[in-house]
Amino acid sequence: MKIQMVDLQGQYKRLKKEMDAAIKEVILGASFINGTQVSTFCSHLAEYLDIPYVIPCGNATDAIRLALQACNVQPGDEIIIPAFTYIAPAEMAASLGLIPVLVDVVSETFNINTDLLERAITRQTKAIIVVHLFGQSCDMEPVMKLAEKYKIFVIEDNAQSMGASYTFSNGMTKKTGTIGHIGITSFFPTKPLSCYGDGGAVMTSNGELAARISMMANHGQTQKYHHKVIGCNSRLDTIQAAILNVKLKYMDDFTRRRQQVARYYDQTLSTLSELRIPEKASYSTHVYHQYTLRVKNDLRDTLQAHLRASGIPSNVYYPFAIHEQEAYKWVARLSGNVNESSHLCKEVLSLPIHSEMTDEMMQFITDSIVGFMRNGK
Repeated sequence: MKIQMVDLQGQYKRLKKEMDAAIKEVILGASFINGTQVSTFCSHLAEYLDIPYVIPCGNATDAIRLALQACNVQPGDEIIIPAFTYIAPAEMAASLGLIPVLVDVVSETFNINTDLLERAITRQTKAIIVVHLFGQSCDMEPVMKLAEKYKIFVIEDNAQSMGASYTFSNGMTKKTGTIGHIGITSFFPTKPLSCYGDGGAVMTSNGELAARISMMANHGQTQKYHHKVIGCNSRLDTIQAAILNVKLKYMDDFTRRRQQVARYYDQTLSTLSELRIPEKASYSTHVYHQYTLRVKNDLRDTLQAHLRASGIPSNVYYPFAIHEQEAYKWVARLSGNVNESSHLCKEVLSLPIHSEMTDEMMQFITDSIVGFMRNGK
């Protein structure tokens, strides 16, 4: 039985007819850069998210840079970032001469601990980058209240949680990536909404920010050869936009299937005392970009080796917190201790989860884990 973390081939086979037609249309039209499919996709994504502006770009890392630059950051400004996440937010902050200020996360959801945010804010704080990790939202209401109080920007890194919804205390719901001043996302092949190469986007409800981001992504020009600011060349190519246009129609279906897989994992693995299944926040839906366990008693690496020997892939997201990375030891500043982030790095293990998983695959994976925990460890 061939099991993959993400089955892109299986997904393509399901959508093959529509995918091939969409790609062929781009090739026949020969408009490979800024073809009509790009603007069409952005309109459809804006409608799906219920947000006025979606600006495409080359990848999510570019999107973070564009979002930061749109906030008029200056070298020495501080950017608050969770200590437990992928390196891109800290990388872009540092590359712009900014100071990443690292805040610990909560053990239940792996997202930034909003109780610790206010003490991290100083006069130099320009923005908070919240990362909606593994498929569910950070607690955005307290984040936005602090942002308003201290007049700082909120940038949502929504690369892993496209399609998730956040519920405010008054019952209002909004899609992740549309709550802060700017949202960014990734269309990397393994993401919830993915293409067959690199791609990203920036989302905002602010027309001035949208115009500035769009200009910066296009060499800083408002019209050809009229460069108002120093920008970059960051584009979503037409073929990838065509692919995304097809996948967007099915994204909620893909999410529902991953949620079914997660429920099976929950039901089967929750009785194992050595494992802590992912907890779902009361204020957020979960799209399960990853299904991430916590493995106790120093059994994580042994369990992963057992799964590998059984032909079952798994991944550790992430083996090091940002402050533990050599490049950031002298660049980032810690706000208090980040012990939870360091502890998570020793326990987390993500299992295969995707829209093409069969019941047989799920049973094989869980049988292997249960057998190891009860007999093999």
